[in-house]
Amino acid sequence: MEIHQSTQKRRKRKILPFALITGGSASVAARVALALSLSAFLIACSSGTQSGTLAATPTVVRVNGFGGTDNHVHSLLALPGKVLILATHYGLFRSSDNGEHWTMVAAGPGQIMDGLMTDSLVSSELNQQRLYVLTQIAVNHPKGTIGLYTSADQGRTWKLAVDQASVGSIFFVQPGNDNPDEVYIYLPDLGPLGLKVSLDAGQHFSPTGKLPFARIFGLLAIPGTSGQLLVYGNDGMARSSDGGIHWEVIKDTKGGIFDLATSGPHSPIYASGDAGIYVSQDQGKSFSLIYTKASYGALACSPTQSQEIYGKTGTGIYSSSDGGHTWQKLPPIKGNLQSLAADPQNPSRLYLALSYPSEVYSYDKAGNTWTSLTPKP
Repeated sequence: MEIHQSTQKRRKRKILPFALITGGSASVAARVALALSLSAFLIACSSGTQSGTLAATPTVVRVNGFGGTDNHVHSLLALPGKVLILATHYGLFRSSDNGEHWTMVAAGPGQIMDGLMTDSLVSSELNQQRLYVLTQIAVNHPKGTIGLYTSADQGRTWKLAVDQASVGSIFFVQPGNDNPDEVYIYLPDLGPLGLKVSLDAGQHFSPTGKLPFARIFGLLAIPGTSGQLLVYGNDGMARSSDGGIHWEVIKDTKGGIFDLATSGPHSPIYASGDAGIYVSQDQGKSFSLIYTKASYGALACSPTQSQEIYGKTGTGIYSSSDGGHTWQKLPPIKGNLQSLAADPQNPSRLYLALSYPSEVYSYDKAGNTWTSLTPKP
């Protein structure tokens, strides 16, 4: 199913953690807006896990090529080779020309993942042909199998790696940094014992060491450093240098941590949390608080310019060109802000996905403008 997008320009403008509704010194208003956005998002998606509340086949009035007004975005990836991949509640979409044309590659009628929502979507730093996506129920009596899916061809085709019945409910998936087929998952029902690792692209999982926290929101496998990991959540951050067997709590932060981002190997690591924006210059061994006026629910870094960072609140997108020390608000854009992805080749380009309905925009720093990449119905 190929979809062509509108070229009209508009000068408009891993699920966020519950830490966003807790106290903190940075941008209380932004946290409240993010919490409200999160609540609406969770309510909408939670219906997908209760088969008794779902329509067997939703009647969709298409407003664009991604579907109707009820469709919403869970993840957005920007990959080398002009590839964009969008994981939504109703369909997994792929573009190979920076968003000019889109194709539904999974989770549509008659496709793999039929009847499932596509959730957390990630790629391996060691092999960016290797992708993973989590799935959950989107419609009653789905034909697809809930679980973790993987692609070995940058999202063109997919196969089931492991079903949910075999491992349990997965909160997030994150590729490792030891070999191209290493991948971590987190099972929240197991609390501090919930982090598991696979060395065969998700077919089999084994335990890691006990986490120092009861719950975590995400994991960063530090690029270029085999076995060195960071986990984060309401209780802060912890670091492992042996693939998750042992953990050490990082003492340099206060309160919760919402997101981590880095450009790549031997680059600064940025963290957004209750206190503001932190940076590490020593591969995550220590962090310094560099900005306290705001915090962001999501961060994105340019892979080619380590000082270029983007941040998202519930109401706006912000950019920093000096490694997080100062931030500027980008032009406003109408819609429910959902996912950020920095262009892998162009540090001045950012991709943004919106929800209700699902839409995609690109931002050009030189022109300070947003351009719609959303396909027509």
